[in-house]
Amino acid sequence: MSNKINVLMIDDNQNSVNRVKNYFSKHEVIDLVLTAVNGKEGLDKIINYQNEYDLIIMDLIMPELDGITILEEMKERNIKKHVIILTSYKKEYTVKAVSEYNIDYYMLKPFNMESLEKRILEIMNFKELKTSDRENELRVKISEMLHNLGVPSHIKGYQYIRDGILMMYKEPAMLKGITKEIYPELATRYQTTSSRVERAIRHAIEVSWTRGDYRLMEKYFGNSLDYEKSKPTNAEFIVTLTDRLRLDNKVVMI
Repeated sequence: MSNKINVLMIDDNQNSVNRVKNYFSKHEVIDLVLTAVNGKEGLDKIINYQNEYDLIIMDLIMPELDGITILEEMKERNIKKHVIILTSYKKEYTVKAVSEYNIDYYMLKPFNMESLEKRILEIMNFKELKTSDRENELRVKISEMLHNLGVPSHIKGYQYIRDGILMMYKEPAMLKGITKEIYPELATRYQTTSSRVERAIRHAIEVSWTRGDYRLMEKYFGNSLDYEKSKPTNAEFIVTLTDRLRLDNKVVMI
């Protein structure tokens, strides 16, 4: 198996496509390599680019050709590829009809990016990750924590915080090196500057503090902060969430 899972996405909703593209833009193994904005273009890419993708993410309701027609064409042409249906259409007879084509997973919109990521890895039975399986488990746990705290997954600060927590979890010595170690590392990784990393993280925390669950904030940050008056600093936010992970006996140190 190659060291990448190459994905073809067929969806006329550009927002959905951009969301998936942005989320996986820096992913270790999942790469969105082909897209199509209607069923006809999608079928053309399915047929003519079979060596360039491993898995298809596809909506059902699209211009030109619908998803079921595409699945029928794939069956007739004996094109065997992994398929995830990602749609807002949930009529029972449609779900039943689609299931006859041996698709791998049926996911309803609106969808959670972490769940989509997990399904792709499961479907591909992907074991040859650059990171360990335990690290991938940890990433999922961090993502769930940030999601519950109200940090939007589409903003840059979300990715920076997630990676920063992972870095500090693996290297506790970084505890005193947020500015001198974590920011520069993230800046290099995402081809930006340390100051932009710092601002993006601060913005993500501000959004979280505005839309997050007060009871969960209190659980994570205790009485160390006045929720009404004070937001945690970037360092406090990352360090506190890293410590919360360490207290979770389900997470094993890497």
